[in-house]
Amino acid sequence: MMLFHVIEPECIPTMSRFYHGFVTTSKKVITRDEWEKRLSDVKVRKEDMNKLVMNFLVTEGYVEAAEKFRMESGTEPEIDLATITDRMAVKKAVQSGNVEDAIEKVNDLNPEILDTNPQLFFHLQQQRLIELIRNGKVEEALEFAQEELAPRGEENRVFLEELERTVALLAFEDVNNCPVGDLLDISQRLKTASEVNAAILTSQSHEKDPKLPSLLKILTWVQNQLDEKVSYPRINDFSTAMLEDPAV
Repeated sequence: MMLFHVIEPECIPTMSRFYHGFVTTSKKVITRDEWEKRLSDVKVRKEDMNKLVMNFLVTEGYVEAAEKFRMESGTEPEIDLATITDRMAVKKAVQSGNVEDAIEKVNDLNPEILDTNPQLFFHLQQQRLIELIRNGKVEEALEFAQEELAPRGEENRVFLEELERTVALLAFEDVNNCPVGDLLDISQRLKTASEVNAAILTSQSHEKDPKLPSLLKILTWVQNQLDEKVSYPRINDFSTAMLEDPAV
């Protein structure tokens, strides 16, 4: 639990004072006892920690875990947990290549999501084109690109460049060795799915990214800054949050 004691947002002012006591003109070694005493002086409310956990579960779509955590901790989520299931169904559809189904599900949730986000809609249509090419439907892919994507490319230069890059897949017999072959990687589906997930969360007035990863970045940055001044028991493995003594 020391990890959260260090990086909880409400404790950032306290954290600054915590490190200030160690900033000196020459590097020194901080003992484990002294370090742990400093950590114990940082007070974090259990309610705040529970909110961080719930935020992560909701944002990442772990509906069953969120429901169980709500019952065990009494922490209420910021959105209706039932909406998580719908959101995850959209994300799963994109990840499986069923883009038409995903678009339909998004419109069922909230038609304004795609109506007010032309970039997201283009990327979903682009993913549909990629899936057609993946399945060898060349004529259908060309027709779809001309009718659905080309008009949007005429209005937006960035869209046109992305369309040209996607259509370039058709020029290569071995797409695995072509310059744009990455479009057929699963990572492209995941990228599109993440964009849709973020848009749905935003439409629900919820953060599109969980707070915990950002806090871990803060911890990494703070430790790197502190490394220049002192040697101290630091956290090297975030999965265990165990302190490791400094090398002497």
